[in-house]
Amino acid sequence: MAEPSKRRRIWGWFFYFWAAQPYFTLLLTFIFAPYVVDLVGKGSTAQTIWGYGVSAYGLIVAISAPFLGAIADKAGGRKRFIAFFAIFYMLGAWGLWYAVPGHYSLAFLMLSFGLGLIATELSVIFANAMLPGLGARHELGRISGSAWGFGYVGGVVSLVLVLAFFAEQHNGYTLIGIHPLFGLDPATREGTRAVGPFTAIWFAVFIIPFFLWTRDPRPKGSPSVLAAARTAWPDLKATLSTLPGNRSLSLFLVASMLYRDALNGIFVFGGVYAAGVLGWSVVNVGVFGILAAVTGAIFAWLGGKADSAFGPKPVILICVVILTLVATATLYLSRSSVFGLPVVAGSSLPDIVFYILGALIGACAGAMQAASRTMMVQQANPERMTEAFGLYALAGQATSFIAPFAIAVTTEITGSQQAGITPLIVLFLAGLVLLLPVRTRPVVAAPA
Repeated sequence: MAEPSKRRRIWGWFFYFWAAQPYFTLLLTFIFAPYVVDLVGKGSTAQTIWGYGVSAYGLIVAISAPFLGAIADKAGGRKRFIAFFAIFYMLGAWGLWYAVPGHYSLAFLMLSFGLGLIATELSVIFANAMLPGLGARHELGRISGSAWGFGYVGGVVSLVLVLAFFAEQHNGYTLIGIHPLFGLDPATREGTRAVGPFTAIWFAVFIIPFFLWTRDPRPKGSPSVLAAARTAWPDLKATLSTLPGNRSLSLFLVASMLYRDALNGIFVFGGVYAAGVLGWSVVNVGVFGILAAVTGAIFAWLGGKADSAFGPKPVILICVVILTLVATATLYLSRSSVFGLPVVAGSSLPDIVFYILGALIGACAGAMQAASRTMMVQQANPERMTEAFGLYALAGQATSFIAPFAIAVTTEITGSQQAGITPLIVLFLAGLVLLLPVRTRPVVAAPA
C-alpha cells in the first residue's frame, strides 16, 4: 500500500477532529444538555446534576490519562487506542436515545453520556500526540489551528443538520418548519433524542479518513500493551519527578489546568444556563451554538496563523483575558436586566447580548485551545510526546471536576444559576497569572 502524502496525512488527522467534535457540540453543550433541563424540570436542579456528573467523569479521565500516555509511548500504535475508545464513544452516544420524557432512567442517561465523554477525552490524547509528526516546528501552530477550525466546522455542520431536520421546537416543528425526519415523534421528543444515534453514526463515517490516511508506525521491538502497562507507573513516576526542575513546564501545566477548566465550565453549562435563566428552547441554544462554532472555526484558523507568526503564548493570554470578561458579563444578564439595567418584558436585548457573548466564547475557545496544544509541544520531551499529552490531559482533567463541582455547589447553596457561574472568573484569573512567567521558544521563520 502506497505511503500517504504529507498533505493527506494532515487531512486525515484533521478528520479525527471533524468526526469527534459533535460529542462536544451536540451532546455536552448545545442540544442534549439543555434537553436535560426539560427532562428534570428545573434549571438549577439540572445544573447541579450535570455538574456532579461531569466532574466525576473528569476525575476518571484525570486518573487514567497519564498512564495511557506512558503505555502508548512505549508500546506504540496510537491509532489502535483510538479505535478501542471509538467503540465506547458510539455506544455512549447511542444510549442517549433512551432518555424518553417521563420514562427514563437518570442513572442510565448519565452512565451512557459519561461512557462516551470519557472515551472522547481519552482518545484525543493519542490524536494530539500525533501533531509533532505532521510538520516542522514552525508549521505546527498553523496545522493545530486549522485542525481545531476544521473540527468546529464539523460541529457547525452537524448542529445545522440536527436543528434543521431533527430537533423539534415547542410547536413540534424543526427550525426550518418541518416535522422531524423519518417519522420521529415530537410528542416523545424523538427528534431531539435522535441526536445520540446521529452523533454515533457521524463518528463512524467520518473517522474513516483518519484511519486510512494518517501514519502511525510502531517502533521496532516495541513491547506489547500488557508489557508496557507493567512499566507505565515507574516511567510516569520518573517523568513526574522531573517536573519540579522544569519550572516552565510545571507552570504551564497548572495554568492550562485552571483556564481550561474554566472554559470547560462555560461549555458544559452554557446551554443549561441559557435554558434556565433566559428560558431558551433547545433550538435557541442550537442557534447560539452555530454562532459560537462559526466564530470558533474562523478564529481557530486565524489564531493558528498568529501562533505560527508570534508564538502560542500571546494568543493564549489575549483569549484568557477576553473569556474572563465574558464570564463576568454573564453574571449580569437575565431575562429582566442587562448589565444591571432593567429591560421591558419580552425584550430581545438579553438574547442579543448572550448571542454576542457566545460568539466571543467560540472565537477565544478555538484559538486558545489550538495554541495551548502547540505550547505543549514546545514544552514536552519529543521522545515521550504521548505521555506528555497524557499529563496535559491530567492537567486539563485533574481539576476539571472543580468548575462543575464549584458551580454545582454554588448553585445549590444560592439557588441561583447566575451566582453559580462566579467560580469561572476566579479560575480564569488564576490561570492568567500563572501563565505570565512561562517561557516559550522564539518564533523561527519558515525558510525562504
